[in-house]
Amino acid sequence: MATIDDIVSKQKEGAQFVVSAQMLRLEPEEFDTLVQVWLEDGPPGFELAGVPHRCCRDGEFYIDRITVRKTTSEE
Repeated sequence: MATIDDIVSKQKEGAQFVVSAQMLRLEPEEFDTLVQVWLEDGPPGFELAGVPHRCCRDGEFYIDRITVRKTTSEE
């Protein structure tokens, strides 16, 4: 299972890329919660580069994909 650190570390600094619930093998509800934490505390090594994509499940909207830009180099 890929982690967010695995995905971010493969990108060059300044690169714009997508992180999705599917990539992290999470349900949209879980991914939405994770993204909300990133928005409050600051994401790990990247910044939001667009409007999050949402899906609808049982009448509720959840973030299932975000476009981000890498901000720091991974050692």
